[in-house]
Amino acid sequence: AKHPTFFEMIADALKKLNERSGSSRQAILKFIVANYPVEAKSANQHIKIALKNGVKSGALKQSKGTGASGSFKL
Repeated sequence: AKHPTFFEMIADALKKLNERSGSSRQAILKFIVANYPVEAKSANQHIKIALKNGVKSGALKQSKGTGASGSFKL
């Protein structure tokens, strides 16, 4: 793969988007597709999994919603 791990890309997106209440999965997906060589369709599935795992491990905080929907913060 010619891109970093999905978790690293999500972390970068959250830092650069810098939204006060956290960023949505759709906003994160848009940022990643615009800045990295990935396809939107396959990236969406990977992002969902990476977000769920990030919340479970404690690396990400979910400020709204459940599962892979809602808003996320670092």
